[in-house]
Amino acid sequence: MPDQIDVRADGEVDDAAHRPAAVPFAEALRFWIKLGFISFGGPAGQIAIMHRECVERKGWLSNERFLHALNYCMLLPGPEAQQLAIYIGWLMHRTWGGIVAGVFFVLPSVFILLGLSYIYVAYGSMPVIAGVLEGFKPIVVAIVVEAIFKIGGKALGGSAHFVIAAAAFIFIYFLGVPFPLIVIGAAIVGVVGARLAPQRFLIKKKPPIAFDESAQAPRRTVIDDDGPAPAHTRPNSRRVVVVLAVGLLLWFVPLVALGSWLGFGSLHVREYTFFTQAALVTFGGAYAVLAYATQALTAAPYNWLTPGQAVDGLALAETTPGPLIMVLQFIGFIAGWNNPGTMDPAAAAVLGALVTTYVTFLPCFAFIFVGAPYIEVLRGNKFLNGALSGVTAAVVGVILNLVLVFGTAVIFPAGFAASPDVFALLLAAVAFVALYKLKVNVLTVILAGGAIGLLRVLLTA
Repeated sequence: MPDQIDVRADGEVDDAAHRPAAVPFAEALRFWIKLGFISFGGPAGQIAIMHRECVERKGWLSNERFLHALNYCMLLPGPEAQQLAIYIGWLMHRTWGGIVAGVFFVLPSVFILLGLSYIYVAYGSMPVIAGVLEGFKPIVVAIVVEAIFKIGGKALGGSAHFVIAAAAFIFIYFLGVPFPLIVIGAAIVGVVGARLAPQRFLIKKKPPIAFDESAQAPRRTVIDDDGPAPAHTRPNSRRVVVVLAVGLLLWFVPLVALGSWLGFGSLHVREYTFFTQAALVTFGGAYAVLAYATQALTAAPYNWLTPGQAVDGLALAETTPGPLIMVLQFIGFIAGWNNPGTMDPAAAAVLGALVTTYVTFLPCFAFIFVGAPYIEVLRGNKFLNGALSGVTAAVVGVILNLVLVFGTAVIFPAGFAASPDVFALLLAAVAFVALYKLKVNVLTVILAGGAIGLLRVLLTA
């Protein structure tokens, strides 16, 4: 018996019965849980996994809708891969869909990194663990150097961007200007430049991953580019007010609870406010936020950790699934361990880690739930493009600062006047070639570095 075709009152055919069925919430939930455990490879790898599964294999949304969502997420501060997961979850299953997608994208790495952080502080002085960490550190230097080349290749589209990057490096490395001020200044320069000399300041933002154009997507998609927009994806000012009110409440209540419990001048309240600020100003991904945190937290008035510990944190974050910005959880853990106050060091460390993670990712949900319906308004805006191109160029200079900070701590631990650590220098050089030229997976290189460091300890014992 042929499928029934419904005809509307206006005479047009209603093909709703022939559209693919909506994705069951339980099926999507299983995917988001799985993704949280397999999302290695940094933002590019995580975005590629979502594209392969959601577009090519499952047909949950079209390639065009996926790229629209990705372009918007790349405009935001914070981890674009996690924000993309929130966006897709929201697109399919409204607010709860976005919440479960964003939470489970991060949740496995929270517990894995907590375990690694405790091993680091409790047993890091043991020769075996210390040897593995010594093998990790040069790899981290190579990873950040590679990031300079990759991000710089996309961000430095003209002479104006090179000038902005150079100025950002001078301001942060030599003058110690705070990262947020550099971001604001670069955005202003980008807006003015887009108006006065658009050919020098406007660059086309490219996705961080090249998709396989030959891959055959399913014949029909649940959310395509031609059908009517679902009702919950249309701009709604009342919903914006509700989302902002709920978001502010979710931010304010824990802050008051922490302050009432531990005091508003306590370490954990200071972590709460500092990492909230970091989540709102750190355009450019994990390397930019790590540069900001390293600049601020390894010096007075914070002194929460050393540059060497920041290197170790990035290495541990690279070995876990989830967004690389999880390195901030490690920093929050170390800060609590080093400054426990009246608490047990382990309890203070875990609380510091959880506080840091909470305020780092909370804004991501607000950015999507508020901004996603307005994506078409944002796309193609010349002045927004100019501001972001200026900020992205400045991020290159900020990451170059991070290279020197990490390189000094790892390769010149006694300062530039002393001889370099030859083992660290050679391992960093080999790792850079493996990552940048041979395109070896980052996790493989990290684990190989740890194995080499362990072997070195065993042979010299």
